[in-house]
Amino acid sequence: MFREMRKKNKEMNKDEITEVLLNGEFGILSTIDENGYPYGVPLNYAYKNGFIYFHCAKTGHKTDNIMKNNKVSFCITESSEILPEKFTTMYKSVILFGKAVEAEGEEKKDGLLALIEKYSADFMDEGKKYIERAHDTARVLKIEIEHSTGKVSK
Repeated sequence: MFREMRKKNKEMNKDEITEVLLNGEFGILSTIDENGYPYGVPLNYAYKNGFIYFHCAKTGHKTDNIMKNNKVSFCITESSEILPEKFTTMYKSVILFGKAVEAEGEEKKDGLLALIEKYSADFMDEGKKYIERAHDTARVLKIEIEHSTGKVSK
């Protein structure tokens, strides 16, 4: 169902993929809209317990797309450096495919907390208060990962 990587010599193993998922600054979520067009949007995310968590509004382009078709792709580039004299780029990237589903109850709080831990670790007390205030207005989605590939160019 999913394609194999063409350049096997650049393929990452599972541990390397996990490292990128944990350390990436942001990712690009791709969905399909009601007219069949792809929609890619950068977003903050947290990787925890084998899932990608992100938050969003209750309605909007991204949310509407996912509610109609929850199959998504998510791309993270952890590092890149252009080498102009060699006409190439050094990078680490991961692309994953899965289904986006809503996290509810304690999992919703855990997803929000994972985002606070990743992006605002020095403000955990304030972050927990923020989660309590935003709990009813925010939607937390998670990507159930079905397939992932990682590629490294050195």
